[in-house]
Amino acid sequence: MALTSKITAYNVAWPDMFVAERKRIAKAFGSELISIHHVGSTAVPGLAAKPEIDILVEVSEHRDVFEVDAFMRSCGYIRGKDLSPGHHFYRRDVNGVRTHKVHVCISGQEQIYRMLVFRDLLRRDDELRRRYQELKLRLEAENRKGISEYLAKKAPFIDAVVEAKP
Repeated sequence: MALTSKITAYNVAWPDMFVAERKRIAKAFGSELISIHHVGSTAVPGLAAKPEIDILVEVSEHRDVFEVDAFMRSCGYIRGKDLSPGHHFYRRDVNGVRTHKVHVCISGQEQIYRMLVFRDLLRRDDELRRRYQELKLRLEAENRKGISEYLAKKAPFIDAVVEAKP
């Protein structure tokens, strides 16, 4: 079973794609918006990635959820299942291809820390970035059950890196 998209070489356009999408979706979150971050592999220069822009939206609370969902639908997003309490997830596909993922988390949630720390460590450490890229490419080649298998097999590496952070 294929992943949501194939891992490709780093694309220098990814940061600009994030900026454009950040502008498009920011008003969905109104006064609850704290910050919007580019996360995931497309946020790490030089790292091969599935060409899906990962966006982390930090909010003070989840208020007016129906309005947020409606606005995100108007931008082409589909609300997925909550990934944990207070962690909403949206995905955007264009012509059947995943292009964007948006994680909306309440401030203080552990997932915010994990995404930002892991991204920042990968940006600073060439060897860590190389090892992570090799893992991702191997997991893609071995994948039989789709994205859930891929994510589950990446998780121990990410957990170890985040937990070992000095």
